[in-house]
Amino acid sequence: MELTAGHVWLMVAAALVLFMTPGLAFFYGGMTRAKAALNMMMMSFISIGIVSVVWVLWGYSMTGGDGFLQMVGNPFASFGLEGVNTAESPDGLILVGYGATFAIITVALISGAIADRAKFGAWSVFVPVWVTLVYCPLAYMVWGGGLFGEEGAIGKALGPAIDFAGGTVVHINAGVAALILVLIIGNRKGFGKDPNHRPHNIPFVMLGAAILWFGWFGFNGGLASSPEQGGLILVNTIAAPAAAMLGWLITERIRDGHPTSLGAASGVVAGLVAITPACANVSPVGALGLGVVAGVASALAVGLKFRWGFDDSLDVVGVHLVSGIIGTVALGFIALPEDGAGGGLFYGGGFAQLWAQLAAAGIAIAYSAVLTLIIALAIHKTMGFRVSQEQETVGVDLSLHAETAYEFGIGGHGGSFQPLHDLVTGKTQQEAAAQPAPAAEQTTSATGKESVGA
Repeated sequence: MELTAGHVWLMVAAALVLFMTPGLAFFYGGMTRAKAALNMMMMSFISIGIVSVVWVLWGYSMTGGDGFLQMVGNPFASFGLEGVNTAESPDGLILVGYGATFAIITVALISGAIADRAKFGAWSVFVPVWVTLVYCPLAYMVWGGGLFGEEGAIGKALGPAIDFAGGTVVHINAGVAALILVLIIGNRKGFGKDPNHRPHNIPFVMLGAAILWFGWFGFNGGLASSPEQGGLILVNTIAAPAAAMLGWLITERIRDGHPTSLGAASGVVAGLVAITPACANVSPVGALGLGVVAGVASALAVGLKFRWGFDDSLDVVGVHLVSGIIGTVALGFIALPEDGAGGGLFYGGGFAQLWAQLAAAGIAIAYSAVLTLIIALAIHKTMGFRVSQEQETVGVDLSLHAETAYEFGIGGHGGSFQPLHDLVTGKTQQEAAAQPAPAAEQTTSATGKESVGA
């Protein structure tokens, strides 16, 4: 079989979606403090490495084929991708690569909620376990012929839920997992009080948002089946984030008295999240309305973390969970009819699609919450998920990676050639032993309350 334009587009789309994860690293990295920027970006990059390996060995196999209780595929059916490329499915490996990029960015999205305080080793254990037990089964339920498909138990009872590109599998899933991790790990020191928790590099944030928007055309449009559908996805992926950005900025202007660059970038992402499940099933005008609602709702939602006291550091819950639910449920109202039948409530389709969308969102929330809770508690109670107070004060870049994002003096802090003790204290361990600090200073250091700039 010859390589067709469709095959080439799908490979390009996979590259676009993979590029989104480095874009997310810039988006998240700029939103953290300077002394945590590298760690934040590393959490995205390590997700690429770990999830890619899991996907090749058993992850992809769990998202299709004959399933167990319509919830997950057999991890050994195509272990190591054995037999995926066949005469009947010569594009099998192209689809494998495309699917891998979705799994990668889904788990990377979660990391923003626990910025500045999570152990890198614990995160590196969480990633493969969560992808295996949470992402892959949910992908099977929605896209692999499981519970929510036409032949699935819920699909037969309520009709198949619409999730073209990942409202439930990606955004609701990641948003719920982020909330569970925040509740288990706890808040950063000084949350809601320390002004140094503000984003340190807004240009990075805006660059990351631009890369995400660019890559999202592959995210939403990779599996377009016709020029008409591809055009609709293209326009909706432009319209919804644009409207969401305006909705977010207007909300800021009314509430705070000024629109912000951070708000513009966050509004774009909120609109992209909301249009993801609906990109092929709503009109361009519907996409504009969906974007406005998502932008306003997420702008209001991100403020709730201060009122309710949970430290969702980079607004994963307020943006991905909230806008993911809005985009998924909105299809029950504004989904276009297919072949003149069905559609959302506003198109005369009745409540059938709305019940299907509500069920998909509700079950995705419950499944992700329960499984993430089990995984996170197991890690937290064994190896510990949170860094020490002293490490958090020094900064996770320096304390976990022995390097910093910026060099402000002679010698710098990059690389791992200098012992960590030397980097933090400015003295060698021999010098420190020869000249012990006064008792008062030792006490301060032991309690982790000494402020060490990074």
